[in-house]
Amino acid sequence: MSDAAIPITPPPVPTIGEAFKYWLKLGFISFGGPAGQIAMMHQELVERRRWISEHRYLHALNFCMLLPGPEAIQLAIYISWLMHGITGAVMAGVLFFLPAFVLLSLLAGVYLSYGDVPAVQGIFYGIKPAVVAVVLFAAWRIGSKALKNEVLMAIAALAFVGIFFFKLDFPWIVFAAAILGAIGGKLMPAKFKAGGGHGAAGKAHGPAIIDDDTPPPPHAKFTWGKLVATTVIFILIGAVLLLLLSGSSDLYNMGEFFTGAAFLTIGGAYAVLPYVYQGAVEHYGWLTGPQMMDGLALGETTPGPLIMIVTWVGYMGGVTKSVLGNPVAAGIVGAAVATFFTFLPSFFFIIAGGPMIESTRGELKFTAPLTAITAAVVGVILNLAVFFAWHTFWPQATDTTPFAGPFDAIPVVIAAASFVALWKYKADIMKVIGICAALGLALSFIR
Repeated sequence: MSDAAIPITPPPVPTIGEAFKYWLKLGFISFGGPAGQIAMMHQELVERRRWISEHRYLHALNFCMLLPGPEAIQLAIYISWLMHGITGAVMAGVLFFLPAFVLLSLLAGVYLSYGDVPAVQGIFYGIKPAVVAVVLFAAWRIGSKALKNEVLMAIAALAFVGIFFFKLDFPWIVFAAAILGAIGGKLMPAKFKAGGGHGAAGKAHGPAIIDDDTPPPPHAKFTWGKLVATTVIFILIGAVLLLLLSGSSDLYNMGEFFTGAAFLTIGGAYAVLPYVYQGAVEHYGWLTGPQMMDGLALGETTPGPLIMIVTWVGYMGGVTKSVLGNPVAAGIVGAAVATFFTFLPSFFFIIAGGPMIESTRGELKFTAPLTAITAAVVGVILNLAVFFAWHTFWPQATDTTPFAGPFDAIPVVIAAASFVALWKYKADIMKVIGICAALGLALSFIR
């Protein structure tokens, strides 16, 4: 945009209806993971619509990056909250994940009904090694940015050893990394100094509705009383719903478990997947490891945040545990409980914490503990890639007989080719999974 073309007045404030249309559209097109979703919102809201200025956008993004939970949906909630209050926050947040919730619930139902059909099994035969490559690529992508020195590399290695060899629970790894970061930040601050940013501030797109010097609206004013009241309200919402679910131990366990998962989603959805796997597969038995992998593959090809894998897990768990007499109703209820309790904390963080952030308006920095946790997350994600690879290349393997049964070389070739496509040729994840699914389908007719 040339200087002459830069508008000199801000656009009109969108009505709640106009905002609804945008957030609904975003829910259907929000592919590409958090980085793609954040870039998509920047292009639309900062550059095109000018709802919010570059500086205010990055200010909100930095806050969301510090929070547990999916940062892209939290950013959407923050911007909509700033513009239209609590109504806007709820609207943007729900519309962000609603299309993915509906799609994954439908896919889970189809999967349970037709998953044993040879053609469907063939599709997933091709998809599973692609998932191995996707997770391995995520470990490489995050690690190349996070592991800037030998100390952070050592933390990542320790995290991998802890979860892979000693089966440590994910929360303990996060806790240990935070302690190491707190200590390391004082003893060797240069090693734990977080770097990087999310974009270059200062691009001129013309005045925005929420501009650099626009004061916070009345609902965004910070007071301690408002903070306490908001906190109490959210605690009551969660507690009352858990109480209503207490008649079913499985649904109650889901609500409690996914609330915990929401507070541990530090470093992106891939970081919390091992925790979800440990709880959902190994502890509660809501689904099997292969079903988890299949759900992850489908989650990569649907819009919305990747943490929407919880919808798949909840649906499977509802059916597996027969929480209701009708399998479809049981699946939908399980999916709804898992999704609701996963995202409730995200709404709380923004609605309760937003006014405090607006009152400071200063640049937020990554703390040393968060830097260490991010490093540990790399080791945890690498463990997930190894686990998925093990069960894909040795389909009959178990913990007691880790290399039982025949070794399948075809998935190795597919996984390697998928990783090269993602790493070297920057291929789109959805296209890679789609090609691998088609290849698996073709192989099902040949084999």
